[in-house]
Amino acid sequence: MKVESRIFEILTVFCFVCALVYGLLSKEAVGIVGLTLTGGLCLIVGTYFRFVSRRLEERPEDNPEAEVSDGAGDVGFFSPGSYWPITVAGAVAFTGLGLAFFQWWLIVLAGIGLIIAVCGLVFEYHAGPEAH
Repeated sequence: MKVESRIFEILTVFCFVCALVYGLLSKEAVGIVGLTLTGGLCLIVGTYFRFVSRRLEERPEDNPEAEVSDGAGDVGFFSPGSYWPITVAGAVAFTGLGLAFFQWWLIVLAGIGLIIAVCGLVFEYHAGPEAH
């Protein structure tokens, strides 16, 4: 996680420098606020990754002398036949449509569908025949 924290810390410095230069050259407030807030969000993520990296053991990505074979093995479990991700994407799309056209009935129905889809995705292997 040290690599990721460094990336976000570099992005933080970049955004703050861009905000400073933008503020000196344009005198326009919205861009300055946007770049400053983006730098702040990058700072939050970078700080979180830095704290998490202290608690985790070193990964091959964090070791400069690591070989490619050091990262071999299982990455994680990915569901081969799940329909929940497409359901979540559809619910998000309908929620966005409801917000874009400001239709309360669509926002409410899509929000309920989104909650159901996210719960289905999270608890897919905790209930039903696939539960272990």
